Amino acid sequence: MQARSASIIPIRRRKGYRFALTPLADAMFQLLIFFMLSSSLAPYSLMTLKPGAASQRGAGESPAPAAPAGPPSAIWTVDAGAVIAGGQRFGFDALPRLSARMAAQDDGGVLLITRPAARVQDMVAVLEALSAANVPAVRLAPGLGS
Repeated sequence: MQARSASIIPIRRRKGYRFALTPLADAMFQLLIFFMLSSSLAPYSLMTLKPGAASQRGAGESPAPAAPAGPPSAIWTVDAGAVIAGGQRFGFDALPRLSARMAAQDDGGVLLITRPAARVQDMVAVLEALSAANVPAVRLAPGLGS
């Protein structure tokens, strides 16, 4: 039997691996910034919309009359490409006629209820038609599921 000879090359023992905290802190900071930027601080449904000042009003003209505080005289539901008024569905081509009829009543104004399918462009079309007909008051309300 041969005797085993001792190893000539010394064996290095590894020191324990140290966990570096810098990459972990960097990742946590990036996640913090991401969630701060992606979260909404105020729900948009709670923001109030105020009408701007009339830019075409002359110096001698009186300000526009205040909107009536009473209940609206009509309730319109804005859907995708249509308005539902008085239980009937009208396309946007009928908006000038409906708006003129509302302006002729000159009381209470219109309450617009939005449906979930209504797009922003649908609301803009309805609001433009009501503004062109000089409807005294327009109120907005979200519909069910909005």
